[in-house]
Amino acid sequence: MGAAEAGRWPRGAGDTGRSRPVEGVRAYGLIVGMWLRSTLAYRASFVMTTVGNFVATAFDFVTIMLMFTHVDALGGYTLPEIALLYGVSATAFGLADLVLGSMDRLGRRVRDGTLDTLLVRPVPVLAQVAADRFALRRLGRITQGLLVLGYALVTLEVEWTPLKVLMLPMMVLSGAAIFGAVFVAGAAFQFFAQDASEVQNAFTYGGTTLLQYPPSIFAQDLVRGVTFVVPLAFVSWLPALYVLGRDYPLGLPGWVAFLPPLVAGVCWVLAGLAWRAGLRAYRSTGS
Repeated sequence: MGAAEAGRWPRGAGDTGRSRPVEGVRAYGLIVGMWLRSTLAYRASFVMTTVGNFVATAFDFVTIMLMFTHVDALGGYTLPEIALLYGVSATAFGLADLVLGSMDRLGRRVRDGTLDTLLVRPVPVLAQVAADRFALRRLGRITQGLLVLGYALVTLEVEWTPLKVLMLPMMVLSGAAIFGAVFVAGAAFQFFAQDASEVQNAFTYGGTTLLQYPPSIFAQDLVRGVTFVVPLAFVSWLPALYVLGRDYPLGLPGWVAFLPPLVAGVCWVLAGLAWRAGLRAYRSTGS
C-alpha cells in the first residue's frame, strides 16, 4: 500500500461521511484524551514536571530582569515593554508547543520505520503525529508566559484604546497559529532530511527567544529575514509596536500591525502544501 493510499479512509467501515479536517480534529482529540488519562494517572509526577517546566522557562525572564539591574533600557525599550514582547511570544509559542510540539519526532519515525504504522490507520497522519505523546506539562510554559504578560499590562504606561485591547488576544492566537505552521513545515522537511529536528527547533524555540527581545538590538538583515522569509515578526514585534506606539522596523507602514491573522493563514496554506508534498514523497524503510 502506497503512502497516498494509506493516508485515505477505506471505503465502508472507516468511511463516516465526515470531511478529513473534521476527522483529523476528532482523531486528534481522541489521541490527546488517551495521553491525558495516562498523564493524570500519575498526578504527583505530572505536577512536578509541570512545575519543572515552569521554572526552567522562567529563567529566561529572570535573565532579562538581571540585565535591567545594570541598565535602564535595552535597545531603547524599558523592562515593561520587553515584558510585553516576552509575554506575547512565550504564550503564543507555548500554545503551539502544547498542541503541535510532538511534530519534531517525525524524523525519528521516518528513520526507524514506525511511520508506516501510522499510514495504515484510517486516521489522518498529521493528527496522529501532532497528538503523539501529548505533554500536558507544557502548560508550565504557557502559565509563565501569561504571568509575564500580566506583569507587562499592569506596569506599562500605555494609553489603552479598544483596538489596542483587542490586539492582545489577536497577537497571542495569531502568533500561536504562525508557530504552529512552522512546526508543521519543519516536520514536512524531515520527510526529506530525516534528521532535521534541530533545524526545526532553530525556528521554533530559537524564534521565540529572538522575539523576546526588541528588534532594535538586532541587525537589519536578521529583522528582514524574520519579517519577509520566516514571518515570526508578526507574532509579537509588529503588532506589539502598535500597542506601544513605537516606530516600525525597516520603515514598514503602520497597517502591517493588523496583518498577523492573514499571515497565519498564508503560513498554514504553505505548511499544508509542504506536508502533503513530504507525505507523498515518503518511501517506507521496508522494516
